[in-house]
Amino acid sequence: MNYKISVTKNFSAAHRLREYKGKCENLHGHNWKIKVTFCGTKLDSTGMLIDFTVIKKHLDKIILYLDHKFLNDIEPFNNINPTAENLAVFILEQLKSIETENAKACEVAVWESDFSCAEVSI
Repeated sequence: MNYKISVTKNFSAAHRLREYKGKCENLHGHNWKIKVTFCGTKLDSTGMLIDFTVIKKHLDKIILYLDHKFLNDIEPFNNINPTAENLAVFILEQLKSIETENAKACEVAVWESDFSCAEVSI
């Protein structure tokens, strides 16, 4: 069996895209939505892939770092563009610290609007 479990959260933050020719080069904000997914093929002794509570706690720490910030001012976005794609990669990397033998962070989706989403997966 292949298992996937996901948690979705929101945060608000501003950014501007460097070297972009268009209105997104200007300072603007989004109400971002992120969905993180863990994948695996084996459940633990409680019948879970990974506890939702563990994911939510760690995701809350990541969101605290990003929420109500000008993303261009914080690591790593002071060096790379704070695009939805780069945010997704950053979040996926942060999730690795809570991976278990059975559950691996495998997908992150980042919406900057109801209609625009970037996804990364392993």
